[in-house]
Amino acid sequence: MTPDPLFLATAVEAALAAGRIHRRYFRQQVKVEKKGPIDLVTAADLEVEREFRALIGERFPSHVVLGEEGGGDAAAHRPQSQSGEGGKPRFGEGGHRWIIDPVDGTTNFAHGLALFCVSIALEIDGVLAVGVVYDPIADELFTAERGQGARLNGHRLRVSEETTLLDALLCTGFPYSIRERRTRQIDTFAAFLGQSRAVRRLGSAALDLCYVAAGRFDGFWEEQLHAWDMAAGALIVAEAGGRVSGYNDEPLDLFGHRIIATNGGVHDAVVGVIKATSGATS
Repeated sequence: MTPDPLFLATAVEAALAAGRIHRRYFRQQVKVEKKGPIDLVTAADLEVEREFRALIGERFPSHVVLGEEGGGDAAAHRPQSQSGEGGKPRFGEGGHRWIIDPVDGTTNFAHGLALFCVSIALEIDGVLAVGVVYDPIADELFTAERGQGARLNGHRLRVSEETTLLDALLCTGFPYSIRERRTRQIDTFAAFLGQSRAVRRLGSAALDLCYVAAGRFDGFWEEQLHAWDMAAGALIVAEAGGRVSGYNDEPLDLFGHRIIATNGGVHDAVVGVIKATSGATS
């Protein structure tokens, strides 16, 4: 079933508004706080999420918002605190849950590096229905609706056709816990360095996923991610003809913290390398 067009229109409206906030703060003396030793939050993160919660609370008051920063309008925030099965946030009435990362790539943003975005997705009854990622510096708007394909600034997206890992350009990221637990991630990274054309690390999982959808990367993998890091991008990859899974090629669980996204042609090879080096069993 095609999602209500108002859902995509709302996500695009919110993403463009977020981009205006990003540009206002970018490379300014913005306040930066620490959520962990290397996990940052800025005033832009907080303002974008607050404005998004207000918009959803006004336009769709029965919907739930799941966001990285958890702040904003109390009425819009209240349903998020109610835990469902397995401690996962519940859906709103009618099964609608919005998922937002207000600044994906906050470390880049805080350092004045122009690789960051806002990521917005909508689940309906547990199924991703809408995904929007906006890079305000490059002015690239990635959008997808389930069953309707993926687009970049209105033009259809299609993943690459590469089928050989040796000729593939890959991308990954390292978790904030890399200082404490790095051996396995580095072993996997090293294996791909030896078996692919090259591996990049850009610092924004949402953009990494969109670049797979656009054919700029042939594959992406990362672990210890959250739902807001990958929800929109995962749908965009799938709607661009790509393949998305967990580390054992199981269906993607947004709360499973692991994702592999490829053009499909190199997916089995990527899964094989990760299994051989990471010991992924679940």
